[in-house]
Amino acid sequence: MDKSKDTIVKYEGVDLGRDGNTILSDINITIDEGEFIYLIGKVGSGKSTFLKSLYHEIPLEKGHGRILDYELESIRKRDVPFLRRKIGIVFQDFQLLIDRTASKNLEFVLRATGWKNRDLIDIRINEVLAQVGMQNKGYKMPHELSGGEQQRIVIARALLNSPEIILADEPTGNLDPETGNQIVELLHTISQGDTAVIMSTHNYAVVQKYPGRIIKCEDGLLKDVKLHNTGN
Repeated sequence: MDKSKDTIVKYEGVDLGRDGNTILSDINITIDEGEFIYLIGKVGSGKSTFLKSLYHEIPLEKGHGRILDYELESIRKRDVPFLRRKIGIVFQDFQLLIDRTASKNLEFVLRATGWKNRDLIDIRINEVLAQVGMQNKGYKMPHELSGGEQQRIVIARALLNSPEIILADEPTGNLDPETGNQIVELLHTISQGDTAVIMSTHNYAVVQKYPGRIIKCEDGLLKDVKLHNTGN
């Protein structure tokens, strides 16, 4: 019997907007640890707005939002970096530093988030590279890696500080179908370790192939449209 999962995201009556325009209204949603969630919807429907609200790049216009132990409507500016450290972000366009190796990209993030011990840094880099199947590629420069390999490095980067949530914004958008499937499978595996994964996508083939909860942005609303059976 599965242990009960902790709720890590709770929105109640939340409105989100940009530049004075409300984009999503009356969001009522809970997300538990280890959930794998597809966020779908047309371009401009609010998917990125919702994702950015989770790490407080876009503030709540109204309502109550709690992420992990942080109340979003009252979070202090100095606490935002600590919230973001608990959230791993996977970008569609990789955003790797092109002037250094894959390992040095990961080291840069660790040092920026307070890691100082050289041995512990090396150990953690090796751990996340192995987790994404890139343990023999750390010495390579980004331009020497395929798109799929670069995205695996980006996922490794997102895992560095053992986040409780991973946000993946169209992570298969620049990849061929086979490579995209491998990336979604990897994210699925990560979610089985109690890290929630929220993945925005237009790729309905992977939604069918790798089951998960589906949340749709449509007509200014965010709603569950279907819950796949994800096992026992």
